[in-house]
Amino acid sequence: MSKVVIIGGGIIGATTAYALLKKGVTDITIVERDSVGSGGTGKTAGIIRCHYGVSSIAALALFSLDFFENAAELIGTDIEFQQVGYLVGVGEENVEPFRASLANQRSLGVETEEITPAQVQPLWPTSFVEDFATFCLEKRGGYGDGYATVQGLAAWLRTQGVTIKQGAKVAELISADGKVSGVKLVDGTQLDADVVVVAAGAWSVPLLEPLGIELPITPKFVQEIVIDPGIDLGAPPVFSDIVSMQYVHLRNGEMLFGNSDGNSVISIADPDVYPAHATNEAIEATAEKAIHRFPGIEEPRVSTTTTGMVDSTPDNNPIISATDYAGLFVAAGMSGHGFKISPGVGQLMADIIVEGESSIANVNAADFRLSRFAEGELLLSPYAYKGAMGIR
Repeated sequence: MSKVVIIGGGIIGATTAYALLKKGVTDITIVERDSVGSGGTGKTAGIIRCHYGVSSIAALALFSLDFFENAAELIGTDIEFQQVGYLVGVGEENVEPFRASLANQRSLGVETEEITPAQVQPLWPTSFVEDFATFCLEKRGGYGDGYATVQGLAAWLRTQGVTIKQGAKVAELISADGKVSGVKLVDGTQLDADVVVVAAGAWSVPLLEPLGIELPITPKFVQEIVIDPGIDLGAPPVFSDIVSMQYVHLRNGEMLFGNSDGNSVISIADPDVYPAHATNEAIEATAEKAIHRFPGIEEPRVSTTTTGMVDSTPDNNPIISATDYAGLFVAAGMSGHGFKISPGVGQLMADIIVEGESSIANVNAADFRLSRFAEGELLLSPYAYKGAMGIR
C-alpha cells in the first residue's frame, strides 16, 4: 500500500489517518469539501462515555478513552476534555436491562458503579430525583470539544506529513474492473490512490451510489437547547436522564439539553438543509423537562439553541467496512456515537485496511460490516432501554 486518500475532514477521517500513521502508512491525503471539522464534528455535544449495551461499541469507547485522557501527550493539544463523570438514571421499567448492561460493561473493563438517587443529590444539588429507580456513575466519562479535538489532530497529522486539502470537494470515485484507483475533485484534479476511505458522514451516500453501493444512512435533525441557570452549578457529571428522556451537561456554566426520546427524531432529505435554530416545540418541551428535573433553578432562561445532523443507520450503529470494490472502504453512519468512539473507529478502520481484522480487545470487525443490513443481521443491544433512542 503506497497511497491512501481519505474523503472527509471530520473526526473519523482524522482518527483513521492517525491510526494508519501508527501502522507505518505515511502517504495519506485527506480531502475535505469545506474546512476541517465543519461538518458534524464541529457541532457535537462532545459527550464521552462507555455506557453501551453493544459490546463492540462499549469496547470502542473504552479504547477511545485512552486517547481522550492522553491527547495532550499524544498530539500536543489540549482537547478540553472535562472528566466530570457520566451519570445515567433509569425508572423501574428499565432496571433489569440497565443492570444487565452494567454487568456486561464491567466485564469489558468499563469502570461504572451503581449508585442510589440519594447519592446523586450532592452531584446535582438542584435536581429532582425521586422518579428514578437507580443510577450509575462512570467516573472516567465527561465531555470534550469536537472542534478542538479535530483541529489538534489535523495540526499533528500535518507535522507527520499528511496532506490535508480543504475546499476540495470530491466529484467522483475513479474505478475500473472492481477496484478503485483514486478520486476526482470538482475542479478536475485527480488524486491517484491504492486505498480510498469514505468517511464523509451522510455525504458518503451520493459518493458511493454511482458504484452501486447503497449505504443505508438517513440524515436526522438534532436540536439542542442551551439554558442559563442563573446560578453556579459547579462541575456536575454529564447527566443522561432515561426517565424524562433527555441529556444535559454544563459548558461554560450553561446547561446544554438534548433529547433522548426515540419517538421524536426528525429525518431530513438533505444533510445540508435543516433549520439553523431549534423549533419552538423543541424549546417548549425542553423547558418543561428542565423545570421538572431541576426545580432548584429559580430563574432559568434560554440562552441559545444549536442544531445539527447525525448520519443514522437502521440499527443506530456505524458502518466500518470494506466494500465489494478492492481498495475501497467506508467509515460512516456514526448515528450519534461518532465523537465518543472516534479514536476506536479510526483504529478499527486502519486494522481492516492493513490486516483485515480488529486489534482492539472485544471488538469484532464483522459487527460493523456493511453487508449486515442486507443479511438482516442488525447490530442491536441485548439490553435496550424502553422509550430511549437506540444508541445505547
